Amino acid sequence: MAERTAEIHRQTKETDVTVELNLDGVGKYQIDTGVGFLDHMLSHLSKHGKIDLTVCAKGDLDVDAHHTVEDIAICLGECLAKALGDKKGIGRYGHSSVPMEEAIANVSVDLSGRASCVYKVDYRTDKIGDFDVECLEEMLRSFSNNGRFNLHINVPYGTNSHHIAEAIFKGLGQSLAEAVRIVGTDVPSTKGLL
Repeated sequence: MAERTAEIHRQTKETDVTVELNLDGVGKYQIDTGVGFLDHMLSHLSKHGKIDLTVCAKGDLDVDAHHTVEDIAICLGECLAKALGDKKGIGRYGHSSVPMEEAIANVSVDLSGRASCVYKVDYRTDKIGDFDVECLEEMLRSFSNNGRFNLHINVPYGTNSHHIAEAIFKGLGQSLAEAVRIVGTDVPSTKGLL
């Protein structure tokens, strides 16, 4: 089997981002984004997805974290799409329901080649530490768009914003692990193409 790895570098006037991933990893990560909470979430994605992940980013954090978060998500999505290649043999679908103390996140993915993000999450706070929670939806939508996959996130209850976000990223990791797993030899679609 060919290695399912990818590396993307993106440099703009606002950010300089490099992302490397290995879909057949063990969950090793090296994350340095300049945004502590984002580092924490990406480490959960890697660990629970069994995806080896390296992210190095420098952004205009003097403005806010928005550009950095979005550009990392763009690179992450492009890496996922590139590493998946023709998608022969993958499980395609993944679902996880992850409790985190009083919160629970239900996350489903379909590596369909079509981008769609449904995000049903209510936070009790606007920030987690100094991180704007609205950046999470932007990140996940950009990841889905650039990775060209369906992503559905539903948090039916939870009161602690940190717990909610952590459950989402753990669930996303587990869902991706299930969806990228090799389970056969053909493309999992009646069309023969994803």
